[in-house]
Amino acid sequence: MVQNPRTSETDSTPTTGRNTRFTRRNYVRSLAAVATATTAIGGTGSVAAQDDYEVIEAQGQTITIDAGQTWENKLIDMTTGQDIVITAHSSDWTIRNIGFKGENTSATGTATFGISDTAGGTCTVENVYLGDGSSRGNGNPNGHGQTAFWVAPNHSGHIDFTNVNIQNFADNAIYGSAPGTKGGGTIHIDSCFAANCYVSHFRLATEGSKVTNSSVYVDSDEGYVGRGIWGWAPGPIEVKDCQIEMNGQNSSIVAGANGKPTELVVKNSDYDEQAGINEHAGSNVKLGENVGTNPEASIPKGVPTSPKQAASGSNNN
Repeated sequence: MVQNPRTSETDSTPTTGRNTRFTRRNYVRSLAAVATATTAIGGTGSVAAQDDYEVIEAQGQTITIDAGQTWENKLIDMTTGQDIVITAHSSDWTIRNIGFKGENTSATGTATFGISDTAGGTCTVENVYLGDGSSRGNGNPNGHGQTAFWVAPNHSGHIDFTNVNIQNFADNAIYGSAPGTKGGGTIHIDSCFAANCYVSHFRLATEGSKVTNSSVYVDSDEGYVGRGIWGWAPGPIEVKDCQIEMNGQNSSIVAGANGKPTELVVKNSDYDEQAGINEHAGSNVKLGENVGTNPEASIPKGVPTSPKQAASGSNNN
């Protein structure tokens, strides 16, 4: 099976196990489970008659999205215990209304989505639910386990992420720093939610890339403990109107890696002061106006909270 490669980095922060305590995140996911309990999952390519989406069973396959293509309204059944990889390394593609049902327990160590715009165009990822997470285990020599989204180094265009829900992945939620080493393309993460992922939740590098109107939530009792927002070289990277609630775990905002400095500019946001800000290799995190230390992470309006809601294109209003 084709795998999406990722650049590894040294990370000394230990992973944290899960338990069955009924926590805030589990409550959100339990509501989602109730909402989807009456939906029967069919075989590969089967279509649920009462809903306008296709059900696809994960069977170790790779799905390729071509230039200009819109790939939408899919419910991916991960309860098979196998992996699925979606790749889009072209231009002007759209990924929309995609829900993943069940935890990824394949332990292949791939990225679920490997994406880039290689021709200077604009691509879109919107209304995606990856809230059921992934188990530990890594069949890939790079990384720590499953990554949700990986943006390839040769990304030279622009990608908009909107209304994406990623929780409990063993590696990065949105790994978007690689273009800083080659293609220089930009990424905008807007109105997204990421929780309890390892390594980092939102990871960017290039000038013009930013995170806005989004939340990060981490609790050691609920899943993996990774950095909140991690900026890589060259930067600068903008963080605006965000809530970074870490409950004292890891670091809220990190700037710099591998001996290379960068800059993050933070505005109108709250971060966990106990988790703090870490600046490496001469990096700089500039705290602008209206930056506080009383974060209250929440799922932004419009972000799907269940696989069915995402696949059907329903909004969390």
